[in-house]
Amino acid sequence: MNEKIAVIGAGLIGRAWAIVFARAGCSVAIYDAVPEALSACTKLLHDNISDLARHGLITETPEVVLARIKPAKTLAEALKGAALVQENVKETVEVKRQIFAEMDKLAEPGAILTSSTSWIPTSEFSEHLPGRHRILVAHPVNPPYLVPLVELAPAPWTSEETVKRAHDIYTRAGQSPVLLKKEITGFLLNRIQGAVLNEALNLYENGYASSEDLDKVLKDGLGLRWSFMGPFETIDLNAPEGVIDYAKRYGHTYRDVAKTQLPNEWDAATLKQIEDERRKVLKADQLEERSRWRDNRLMGLVVHKRKQAV
Repeated sequence: MNEKIAVIGAGLIGRAWAIVFARAGCSVAIYDAVPEALSACTKLLHDNISDLARHGLITETPEVVLARIKPAKTLAEALKGAALVQENVKETVEVKRQIFAEMDKLAEPGAILTSSTSWIPTSEFSEHLPGRHRILVAHPVNPPYLVPLVELAPAPWTSEETVKRAHDIYTRAGQSPVLLKKEITGFLLNRIQGAVLNEALNLYENGYASSEDLDKVLKDGLGLRWSFMGPFETIDLNAPEGVIDYAKRYGHTYRDVAKTQLPNEWDAATLKQIEDERRKVLKADQLEERSRWRDNRLMGLVVHKRKQAV
């Protein structure tokens, strides 16, 4: 790839996006309104890219990849000549409206403007902008340079051409884009993740299992299958004759269970209990180290998946 990409926001997600595009060969301009965030960026990027090199996930040296990422002094400088802009600023509607209004004025007419927001639909921050046809959500999974899914969630007025071009850019950058056919808060991943969290909290709160054992249900159970196939393919393979056969065998049980699954209020006392259990296992000052351990385990999984047939 030889496009220029602008990354707005030099925090965790912004840096990860910079790696995605630099690894793919793009020149990346990264900008942050907070100078300290931008100045701290280079070392953190080098550490992450070096981890990729150790696992054989890049064919170039970390220095070559890192050299494609250039800090920009102003928003206008970052946007100049960019084919796609990836915004990663504060998660509020007001801030999104402000930054997209600025970017719509400053970006090249043909530039695609995307947001990494986890929850806010495109229509809530783009409706009154002249360039609303070129704006959409492109929601990643953290960290996107290891977890390739990106959810493309256009507004009703986002042009088909914009969506098509965005899909092409993310695909060529090594991501796995999925398209939301209509807007919904939380998009796809966070709604499915939310359903799992809701039931895990209910089971914990009502005394059915510890937080450690509920984590094991995912990491040593469902998560193993879900790392290479989704829920529909799973049920297709879990009955001799496929999906309908599975539904005939187990559908009534799932319906009965669903009737007992209530919304969870994320009670403060419950969360404090979980926090206390977690801190016995992992001290607060070890969170950053454990996050890097997680990322390295993901790298190992990525290496494994690349070696397998689809």
